[in-house]
Amino acid sequence: MTDDTGLTEVHECEGLSSGRTQGTIHFPASTMRDEVPSEGRVRFDAYQVDLHTGEVRKHGLKVRLPPRPFQILALLLERPGELLTRKELQERLWPADTFVDFEHGVNAAIQTLRRALCDSHKKPRFIETLPRRGYRFIAVVERIQPHAPGATLAPSPQQKPLATASPHPEWVGQIATICDEGGRNYVLLPISEEILGEMCACQTAKDDLGISLLVAAEKLLLVNCGTRVQILDASDANRGCMVRIMGGQFVGEKAFASRAYLSGLS
Repeated sequence: MTDDTGLTEVHECEGLSSGRTQGTIHFPASTMRDEVPSEGRVRFDAYQVDLHTGEVRKHGLKVRLPPRPFQILALLLERPGELLTRKELQERLWPADTFVDFEHGVNAAIQTLRRALCDSHKKPRFIETLPRRGYRFIAVVERIQPHAPGATLAPSPQQKPLATASPHPEWVGQIATICDEGGRNYVLLPISEEILGEMCACQTAKDDLGISLLVAAEKLLLVNCGTRVQILDASDANRGCMVRIMGGQFVGEKAFASRAYLSGLS
């Protein structure tokens, strides 16, 4: 499903992980009724949250989230790992003297938020319930720092400059395992070297919309680490190999995998 910006909205769930905490997010001390804290962007797992625009994206794709659940998410992200009490939620988000409406409203908002983040009450990855006390955000949160003027992005494994072609015909037919040196639980694999070029151009230009459109069109495939692939072509093995995906959502599909994403080859 697409919204009026042309971005595909995400509704399916996937179990992914993320990087390091780099700081606490500070919001204005004033009470909060219908406004959302408006400082910057943060990342956790596969999600990015823009606290200024009130938007959540998963792998660059927009996630539908109503205002009240977003406000609760923003408060949880203010103090990751710390208890957000139900009393504090009531004081900051609900008008006074609305105990019955608050109890129903906060429970419904938390359920909506968990559904949007593909989270579980029984086995939470993001929002933990502390019975009769409140909630705690338990995933690692990272502030997304704006790039300084003139700064350049470090090349991804798909972009690293490599030497001349180094064929490995003995790899053809072998089974490799998708991995990521950065510790993520997924990688994006282009379906061809032509799409690899488009992806690299989008990354260089910081064109998140371009990446989102490639993912939505399934020209970039989101493949979980641990997925097995069969090598089909290793004529330029330093750069990467054409592979056939052997499991998961895209089983049977062909894709181009950077050498850095392939383990188990000999």
